[in-house]
Amino acid sequence: MKPPDRAIDTLLDLDGSVFEQEGGFWMKVEARRIDPTEFVPHGIRYSLTLHNRHGKRVLGYDNAHAVKPPGKFKFAGQRLPYDHKHRSASDKGVPYTFASAQGLLEDFFAEVDKVVAAAIQGD
Repeated sequence: MKPPDRAIDTLLDLDGSVFEQEGGFWMKVEARRIDPTEFVPHGIRYSLTLHNRHGKRVLGYDNAHAVKPPGKFKFAGQRLPYDHKHRSASDKGVPYTFASAQGLLEDFFAEVDKVVAAAIQGD
């Protein structure tokens, strides 16, 4: 049996939080418990976003909608993943494997650090 994901409480506690970052960037965390479904088996609806100084989302991890995996494959009758990330403002999303709330937070914060560092170095 899989041990409980204790970081879910941390993720839920962060709901509504906004964190300022270097270079005018800021992060927003939204997370709430829902009844588990086929598409959201972990029972958490979440949106973790990074915005630039103009308020434009430049990175996001969420499970608000299904996304088609990249490639030219047909998906008729297949379950499309809901957990995904947006790597830019125009990215429609690529699948993200949600293993735990701890992993989600670690992955998001690590990618935020990379995006912010790259933007600051490019200034």
